[in-house]
Amino acid sequence: MRETSSRLLSLLALMQSRPAWPGSELAERLGVSTRTIRNDIDRLRELGYPVDATRGAAGYYQLGVGAKLPPLLLDDEEAVAVAVGLRTGAGVSGMEESSARALAKLEQVLPHRLRRQVNAIHTTLSKGPDNTGSNVPDPEVDPAVVTTIAAAIRDEHYLRFDYAVPESAPSLPILVEPYRLVSWQRYWYLVARDEAGEWHTYRVDWMDLRMATGRRYKPRPMPEDDYMDFVLRDVATTGWKVHARITVFASAEEVLSRIHAAVGIVEPVDDETCVLITGAESLEVVAVYIGMLGIDFQVTAPQGLVEHLKVIGERYRRAIEQ
Repeated sequence: MRETSSRLLSLLALMQSRPAWPGSELAERLGVSTRTIRNDIDRLRELGYPVDATRGAAGYYQLGVGAKLPPLLLDDEEAVAVAVGLRTGAGVSGMEESSARALAKLEQVLPHRLRRQVNAIHTTLSKGPDNTGSNVPDPEVDPAVVTTIAAAIRDEHYLRFDYAVPESAPSLPILVEPYRLVSWQRYWYLVARDEAGEWHTYRVDWMDLRMATGRRYKPRPMPEDDYMDFVLRDVATTGWKVHARITVFASAEEVLSRIHAAVGIVEPVDDETCVLITGAESLEVVAVYIGMLGIDFQVTAPQGLVEHLKVIGERYRRAIEQ
């Protein structure tokens, strides 16, 4: 017979893997008597795990929804962060099945208030395509801020915040109708209508939330599939620290066949020329993007990018000199 603590962990793992278990099946899986299972269920309840029991010939045990999160060594914010991360991980190649299993186990025991937070983020979040890494540290976003924004979208409440773009003008007070959270390239964005009814994209790490308004708005959403396209276009032209319009000596179709959707927007000029509108958090990343095209191009602005390309051009030239 297994040691009690080890058996309890095995019992808990089984109960988290599917909604309902007959006592006899649990006893068979763990190699103990049904009486031992009843005693172990009582121990789980003493530890704070809400276990419901249905009596009778078709009786079963199942983990229920308690008044608080069971002792998983996670606080509320950590539990929400793990659930959101698992939802995101479910779309990563090779992790779909394991992420889905882990998420099912966690959501089964989340208290109602935390489950509402996770569902709010899930139903209001779109995840954009990943591209390449960056030499710029990822921005830190407070999970409580993401949760608050998601709840405002879910409840159709106006959202008020101060918005400050680094190394730019002072922060501005903004009031919007929030519609969609978009996670892209390790950044979080909010798509919202301003007071004039215009659509905008806001970086969540540049937002400082103010007191909740509690005021509802009448939704006027975009078509469901348009939020991601809007963010890609808006960020490519306004949402990065470094922006560039690059003349590429190839057709728009040729360039589009060579770049990832996350790189930028391509505008045709003629059959042999187009303009790539792109950006990133640093000059180095923009240089990587355009270098990967494998096509001749011309850059005239911004001046910082022109100077950086001169530097790396000389660096490459020196690398092949005898």
